[in-house]
Amino acid sequence: MTAPVTLEALLAKADRLLTRLDAVLPHPPAAPDWAASIAFRYRKRAGSGVLEPVRHVATIRLSDLKEVDAQKERLARNTEQFVAGASANNVLLTGARGTGKSSLIKACLNEYAPRGLRLIEVDKADLVDLPDLVDLVAGRAERFIVFCDDLSFEEGEPGYKALKSILDGSVAQASDNLLIYATSNRRHLLPEYMKENLSYQHTEDGEVHPGEVVEEKISLSERFGLWISFYPFTQGEYLAIAAQWLRHHGLNEAQIEAARPEALVFALERGSRSGRVAHQFARDLAGRLAVAGKGA
Repeated sequence: MTAPVTLEALLAKADRLLTRLDAVLPHPPAAPDWAASIAFRYRKRAGSGVLEPVRHVATIRLSDLKEVDAQKERLARNTEQFVAGASANNVLLTGARGTGKSSLIKACLNEYAPRGLRLIEVDKADLVDLPDLVDLVAGRAERFIVFCDDLSFEEGEPGYKALKSILDGSVAQASDNLLIYATSNRRHLLPEYMKENLSYQHTEDGEVHPGEVVEEKISLSERFGLWISFYPFTQGEYLAIAAQWLRHHGLNEAQIEAARPEALVFALERGSRSGRVAHQFARDLAGRLAVAGKGA
């Protein structure tokens, strides 16, 4: 005859089951060691969010970035207002690839970190957890930038609605010590299709009104208070950026002048005169010269 199950045994079994469930269910992110770094990455581990300190933060400075003076001034001014405790805007940096959008944000972090600026990098797939991050940093003395690089969405992605709610329109809005800085290669963050042009309405007086689908796709970008646009570089601007990076690697002016034709060929082979290509050329040439010097 089987012995009856006691209440104590049932409670113990239930407690073990709850312990197992607690291990697999997602949890809000725990506070990291905020003194470990000035930048953090938000990552998912076993279904729960974790803020990991970035051990080696990019050392780029505002003075390293050339031919984007207007964009630099606007972002630095907004960030200055933010760290000073004044009103500031969420920022969307858009435009040609390799023109310094992400680098400008990293440079602002290094510029204002001594005054309490911190950065949290979040992938677009994890933006659904943005409200948890807002709650985590609310009330802290530091000022936080949530950085979303290369941001764009496909239809139905959950992070879209979470970001839209935090930017504007949600009861649980972002705290005063948090802003969102995002980069994208396109101004409108959802894909646009030719058939959507059919939804435009034309009134008798000549006005054009976009349909609901188009309005929805524009609405997310409009929730960023500051738009900063970047444009492809001219040949002269590309060479100026390459020269700046060559100086950074220790080349003298005579070497820089002699490298101009090679820099143009490098850009031609890559099919782009971007700041990224200029930086890659400078690294390549400086490395080759260093190796050649050791072998001499």
